[in-house]
Amino acid sequence: MAAKEKLEAMLNVALRVPSIMLLDVLYRWDVSSFFQQIQRSSLNNNPLFQYKYLALNMHYVGYILSVVLLTLPRQHLVQLYLYFLTALLLYAGHQISRDYVRSELESGYEGPMYLEPLSMNRFMTALIGQLVVCTLCSCVMKTKQIWLFSAHMLPLLARLCLVPLETIVIINKFAMIFTGLEVLYFLASNLLVPYNLAKSAYRELVQVVEVYGLLALGMSLWNQLVVPVLFMVFWLVLFALQIYSYFSTRDQPASRERLLFLFLTSIAECCSTPYSLLGLVFTVSFVALGVLTLCKFYLQGYRAFMNDPAMNRGMTEGVTLLILAVQTGLIELQVVHRAFLLSIILFIVVASILQSMLEIADPIVLALGASRDKSLWKHFRAVSLCLFLLVFPAYMAYMICQFFHMDFWLLIIISSSILTSLQVLGTLFIYVLFMVEEFRREPVENMDDVIYYVNGTYRLLEFLVALCVVAYGVSETIFGEWTVMGSMIIFIHSYYNVWLRAQLGWKSFLLRRDAVNKIKSLPTATKDQLEQHNDICAICYQDMKSAIITPCGHFFHAGCLKKWLYVQETCPLCHCQLKNPTQPPGLGLEPVPQPNPGAEQNTVQQQATEPAGVEHQERAGGKPSDNGQAAKGSGSLQDSVNVKDDSVSLDTASSSESGQGETAAKRPAEEREEVATRDLGSCIQN
Repeated sequence: MAAKEKLEAMLNVALRVPSIMLLDVLYRWDVSSFFQQIQRSSLNNNPLFQYKYLALNMHYVGYILSVVLLTLPRQHLVQLYLYFLTALLLYAGHQISRDYVRSELESGYEGPMYLEPLSMNRFMTALIGQLVVCTLCSCVMKTKQIWLFSAHMLPLLARLCLVPLETIVIINKFAMIFTGLEVLYFLASNLLVPYNLAKSAYRELVQVVEVYGLLALGMSLWNQLVVPVLFMVFWLVLFALQIYSYFSTRDQPASRERLLFLFLTSIAECCSTPYSLLGLVFTVSFVALGVLTLCKFYLQGYRAFMNDPAMNRGMTEGVTLLILAVQTGLIELQVVHRAFLLSIILFIVVASILQSMLEIADPIVLALGASRDKSLWKHFRAVSLCLFLLVFPAYMAYMICQFFHMDFWLLIIISSSILTSLQVLGTLFIYVLFMVEEFRREPVENMDDVIYYVNGTYRLLEFLVALCVVAYGVSETIFGEWTVMGSMIIFIHSYYNVWLRAQLGWKSFLLRRDAVNKIKSLPTATKDQLEQHNDICAICYQDMKSAIITPCGHFFHAGCLKKWLYVQETCPLCHCQLKNPTQPPGLGLEPVPQPNPGAEQNTVQQQATEPAGVEHQERAGGKPSDNGQAAKGSGSLQDSVNVKDDSVSLDTASSSESGQGETAAKRPAEEREEVATRDLGSCIQN
C-alpha cells in the first residue's frame, strides 16, 4: 500500500511537469517576432498565417490549456495522458503502414511474398509492428474490441491477397480516413466532458470558499499539486537538458574553470523566466534543507529524526534568493551578467546556510560539553563541525575580497561570514570551559560570568558589524542609486539586526546589574548559621560552604540565586518578593507577631489531612506555590515531627506552622520552646 501511494505521488508530480514546461515555452515565445519572420518567408501566403490576431488568441488559449492541465485532478490527468498515448500509437501505426506501402512500391514486386525473402521480411516486420500497436491501444483504452485499432492492417491484408500495388495505396488512405473518423467520433462523444468538469470544479470551489475561505482553498491546492516538489523537478529537468545540450555539442573535455563557468551559465540559462526562477528557488530550498538535515544527522545520528522528524528549514534560503533576484532584475539580464549576479546571490545563500548550521550545532555542542558523555566519537563530530564552520566562512570571505569589487551585497556576505566564525569561536571557547570543569573535582568559580562575557563580546561584535552594514547601505542609498527594494532591505536590516539586538542586549545588561545589586544587598550567612541550618541549596542541591540569606529567611548559594534573579525577582521557595533590600533579612531578624494557638492547631490539623505535596500556607502578601515548591516547603513540617535535632526542629516547626512564613528569632528562648512544644504536641496528637 505504501508503494502504491508513493507511485501515485510520483505520477502526480511527473504528469504535471509538461504543463509547466509548456508555460515556460509560451513565455519565451515572442509572437510578434515570430510573425515578422513568417512575413519574410515563403509561408506568408499560407492562409493559416494570414490572421495574426487569431494566432495571438491561440497563444493565450495555450496558457489557459496549460493551467487547466496543471490543475486537473490526478485521475482525469492520467486518463488524458492515456488518450494522448493512444493517439500516438495510432500515429505510429499509420507511419508503419505508410512506410510498408512505400517500400513495396519501390521494390515493384507484386508476386507471392513467400517467393521473395525481402518482401516476406518487410511484411513480417510491418505485421508484428501493427499487432503490437493494436495490442497496446486495446490495453490502454481497456477494451477487448481490438478491431477498432486495426484499420492500419488493411494494406497488409490486401498485400497478402495479391492486390495490385496501386490499389494498396488507396486502401492505405482509406485506413487513414477511417482512423481519423474514429478519433473524431470519440472527440464528439466526449465534447461535453470539459464543460462538466469545469462545472463540478466551480461548484466545489464555491463550496470550499464559502465554508473554509480563500486561504484554505489556496492551501488545499498547494498540497494537492505539491507545488515545491513540482517546480523543483521542472527546474532539474531544464538543468539536465541544458547540460546535455552542452556536452552533446562538445567533443573535447572541459577544464575545471570551464566546468565552473558552465555550471553558472547553465543555472543562469535556467532562470530566465518567472517559472524557471521559482523552480530554482524551490531547488535551493530543498538543497538547504538537505544540508541542514545532514548536519543534524552528523551530530546526533538517528536521534535527530526521532526528536525532530520534520525540520521546517530551508525556506529562508529560497526566499532570500527570490527577494534578491526580484530586487536586482535577474531574469531581465543577459546570460553573462546573470551568471555573475547569480554567483553573488548564491554566496549570500551559502552564508545563510552556514548560519543555520551554526544555529543547529550550537545547542548540541554546548549540551555535549556540559553533559557527562565520554563518547569520543560524539565529541569528535561536534568539534569537527565547529572547526568547519570556523574555517570555511573565513575562507569564503577571503576569496570574495580577492576576486570581487566591494559593494553593499558583498559587504553583507563578508559580515555574515565573519560573524559566523566569531560565534563558532565563542561556542568552542565555552565548550572548552565545560570540558575543563568536567575534568576538575570542583566547579570553576564564576563560570556564569565567564560565559556571559564571552557571549556578550561576540554579541557586541555582531551589533557593531550590523551597524556598519547599515551605515554603508544608507550612504550608498543616499549618494548612489536609490531603489525601493534596497531601502526596504536596509530598513528591515536596521530593525531586526540593530534595533532589536540593542534592546535585547541592554535589557540583559540591566537584569544582570539588578541581580548583582540584589545579591550584594543580601547578608552572607555566618559559619554558625550554616551549621545551624545544616541543609543543601534548594536550587542546585549541593552542600553550602557559603550562602546568602534572603529576607524571608531561606539560604541559597550566591551564584545560584543570581541566576534565579535573571528570570524573576522572587524567592525560589516561597515566592516572596526580593525587591526591598532595606527589609531586615536573615533568620531570626524579622519581627513576627504573636501566634494564636488555636489558629496554629487548626492549621496543623488542616495540613495533616491534606495529601502529600500540597501546601496551604498563607503568607502575608505571598502566593501559593506550585507542587515542587510545596514539597520543599513541607520539609520544615517533617523536620518539626522528626526529633533528631531539637534546636532546628523547634525553629522550623514554629516557622512553618505560624501561617505567615516568618521566624521568631526575637522572642525569648523560653517562649519559643513553649509555643513550639505545644504545637508539636498537637501535631502528634492529630
